[in-house]
Amino acid sequence: MTSSATSLRKAPEALANQLPARSRTPQAPGSKAPWRDWLALGLLMFPVLLIAVDNTALTFALPAIARSLETTGVQLLWIVDAYPLVLAGLLVAMGSLGDRIGRRRLLLVGSIGFALVSAATAFAPSAEWLIAGRAALGFFGAMLMPSTLSLIRNIFPDPNRRRLAIAIWAAGFSGGAALGPIFGGWLVEQFWWGAVLLVAVPIMLPLLAFGPAFIPESRDPRPGRVDVPSMLLSLLVMVPVVYGIKEVATEGFGVMPLASVTFGVAMGFVFVRRQQRLANPLLDMSLFSNRVFSTAISANVLALFSFNGFILFLAQHLQLLEGMSPSAAGVAMIPALLATVTAGLVAVPLVRRIRPGFVVAGGLSLSAGGYLMVTVGDHSAGPALLLGALFILALGVGTAETISNDLILGSAPAEKSGAAAAISETGYEVGSVLGTAILGSILTASYQQNLRLPAGLAEATSHTAADRAGETLAGAMELAGTLPGPLATAVREASRAAFDSGVHITAAIALVLMAAAAVLAAVVLRKVPTAR
Repeated sequence: MTSSATSLRKAPEALANQLPARSRTPQAPGSKAPWRDWLALGLLMFPVLLIAVDNTALTFALPAIARSLETTGVQLLWIVDAYPLVLAGLLVAMGSLGDRIGRRRLLLVGSIGFALVSAATAFAPSAEWLIAGRAALGFFGAMLMPSTLSLIRNIFPDPNRRRLAIAIWAAGFSGGAALGPIFGGWLVEQFWWGAVLLVAVPIMLPLLAFGPAFIPESRDPRPGRVDVPSMLLSLLVMVPVVYGIKEVATEGFGVMPLASVTFGVAMGFVFVRRQQRLANPLLDMSLFSNRVFSTAISANVLALFSFNGFILFLAQHLQLLEGMSPSAAGVAMIPALLATVTAGLVAVPLVRRIRPGFVVAGGLSLSAGGYLMVTVGDHSAGPALLLGALFILALGVGTAETISNDLILGSAPAEKSGAAAAISETGYEVGSVLGTAILGSILTASYQQNLRLPAGLAEATSHTAADRAGETLAGAMELAGTLPGPLATAVREASRAAFDSGVHITAAIALVLMAAAAVLAAVVLRKVPTAR
């Protein structure tokens, strides 16, 4: 058995090449024709891009959804959160299932289910229907991500080719997250908000048509049994905790939110204890005792936490306060998309000259710099400040998440590389859902508490319209469009001030977290050697 100390002295890609016989699959030793390997990677990028895009694309459709379905502020957050919440809770469980039934098989089953549910959810007649559909998409989406990285390892046995393939995989995930608002904005403007969901059907078609022929199957030849109670416990941890956080942020401290968080934490304790007792645990908790592994996971989560929290309020700011169309707002974010992809690819050769811990710390510091601009800047002077901050944040995210993913794989013992990969992918989703849930909830709560609607509004509009204005920025802008000039201006100014107050608060919180994470990465990861 390779110890953690020995693992730290090896480059991440070397460790990935030392999977034990239990994890190596003779069914997929890599193609003798290199073009087939790269074609297989291209097919695997379809689900990677779709999952990443789906995390952020819906944010640019939120104003249209709010108007069409007349959602409340809490419903709007659940529409965003239901998908990544279920996805994050099931990633490790589905990774374990893929080891048993075949990773390609699980990938194809998930792709079919994702396409069918997307088609049904695109025509949701109510907010409740849309939330349920998003949760179902999370279930099938959890079948996709754990399969992709494991399949890549089997397709590319050569360390150098695999290193490039993993870099492309990470760049695709990062780029997809940034592409989501651009693509989503264009679809909303050209069609309707449901097109953001319906587009999953044609995206999945190439994988379903050519995947069985070009993607080799792989599975664990000696899998342990599937522990269904652990799968259920993982959901009972995530759902109550995030629900409680959102309720505290929007409604304040109360019995139900606190009980929900307490229940989730208690289930987390039960989950951990169960994993420690099982001979074949769903999640190997001993991995977290490795400081490099834990720090890299934290960096991964915080990088996505900051990015998705930023995208959530930026999408609303550009459309509702700057008056941009969805597609124009998406185009304005193209430089950030390029920055994310470029930073991820450049970071791979960079760690040959600079210690990985310092590269991760540098990425997190860039993210902190982006949030500093938002915290102290004047948002009323136009979109340039926020778009510039997004560019800096994108550079930091692309750098930090790529190298932290390598460190996660490299710091785990070779025989636990599969579990480390599943945890890494879960980190992506946990960061996404927490960024939306926590920062989004704080932003919503600040807006609702600081909104001061002008006097005389009650006589000029209905009580329902005024309530919607008090719930969300979209409701306030819709209300302003029905009012006479002076009163409409007053409503717009009041809602802008209330929304900006929440943006400053959430940016300051993210700034502190990013700075702390950068220091932690520089200190804990400073001894990890450069890659060979």
